[in-house]
Amino acid sequence: MRSGQRPGRLPGHRPGDRPGHRLGRRFGWLWGAYGASALGTWLAFGAFPLIAIEVLDAGPAEVAALSSVGAAVGAAVAVPLGPWVEFRRKRPVLIAMDLVRFAALLTIPAAYALGVLTFLQLLLVSVVVAAADITFRAASGAYLKTLLPAEDLLVANARFESTAWTTTIIGPPLGGAAIGLLGPLATVVADAVSYLLSALGIRAIGGHEPRPERRDAAPMRAGDLLDGWRYILADATLRPLFLNTAVFNGLVMAAQPLLAVLMLGDLGFTPWQYGLAFAVPSIGGLLGSWLARPLATRFGQHQVLVVAGALRAVWPVGLVFLGPGTGGLLLVIGVELGLIFCCGLFNPVSATYRLERTAADRAARTLSAWMVTTKAATALLTALWGVLGSLLGPRTAIGLAGVLLLATPLLLPRRAPARPREPERTPGRTRSPRGDTG
Repeated sequence: MRSGQRPGRLPGHRPGDRPGHRLGRRFGWLWGAYGASALGTWLAFGAFPLIAIEVLDAGPAEVAALSSVGAAVGAAVAVPLGPWVEFRRKRPVLIAMDLVRFAALLTIPAAYALGVLTFLQLLLVSVVVAAADITFRAASGAYLKTLLPAEDLLVANARFESTAWTTTIIGPPLGGAAIGLLGPLATVVADAVSYLLSALGIRAIGGHEPRPERRDAAPMRAGDLLDGWRYILADATLRPLFLNTAVFNGLVMAAQPLLAVLMLGDLGFTPWQYGLAFAVPSIGGLLGSWLARPLATRFGQHQVLVVAGALRAVWPVGLVFLGPGTGGLLLVIGVELGLIFCCGLFNPVSATYRLERTAADRAARTLSAWMVTTKAATALLTALWGVLGSLLGPRTAIGLAGVLLLATPLLLPRRAPARPREPERTPGRTRSPRGDTG
């Protein structure tokens, strides 16, 4: 923080501004960088499986490994990076992770052009991208906590959420058109360029960021790797929210491949109908993210968190009644619309809740542990549900996931949290009125 600058005040954020009306130039660059990388990700949605199938003649087991094994190994690789990020300036880390993803993705079209592309390379790139993604998101959450005052965090998270759903709506159709015209490698290039644009945007943020300091001079120990999990499990509010997020996301994502098998195989839906069934409901996520702040302001964050978290769990069980034809398509759209609307409302409130409950000197480790667990749980449950789908049939396995999801609201925090924990004092440093160190 620059000398003489008031804590929590950004250039361009005037005292008379409404919270969230103007979040400052620096947040604008961060938001733009997020939008660029999110659009690139959705443009390239499904590109890796298509490359594996069309270019490398991969089978179903190899295609499944790209998502499940790649995500799981990437999460394991990211475990030591959380504590490492904690004691470094976050903006250089964000730029580095963008450049890592940019370089890793570009190796795919380069290898294809040279005629040496292999499935192993696809798998290794998916691991690198997954690990860099977790590290980037952990660092960005910690950076956001120091960039904005606490009262603007919900507005910022709602903007990120609305951007995510907007790119979800427009990205896959544009990516599909690009794949049809130029092939799947074109969208991988577009995704790589989006990370380069994100890195340039984050570099343009500027400003001074003090280097975090350890409370002791000892090097990082093996026990430090578990600090994020210890912090989460010791907090009566974070612990249930953490378990709810891991189980809910894992079960929802585990049912998606089986739903694709049921719709595209047994029920005879066409690929465009399958795509339509998930593109249209994304409008619900956009609407939910727009309503998150007004509803939280009126009813309180905890009330919105609990109600939206409970309502999102009731929708997926309806997929067990899926049938063929127009009626079945409308059922999927209705179920996904309700689910995504509730998620769009829940996610920014949950992200804000988590940041507010996490001390500034623990943010990167805590967010890293959170995302590593979520990714690992999703990979594990996806693999398990693949086995259940083979044994019980896709419809029964989807119904089982829906029934289990009905129990996830029991894991939500039951009481509004007390005052968030403050970070411990560091010798030679002062704590701002917001609780940030710097």
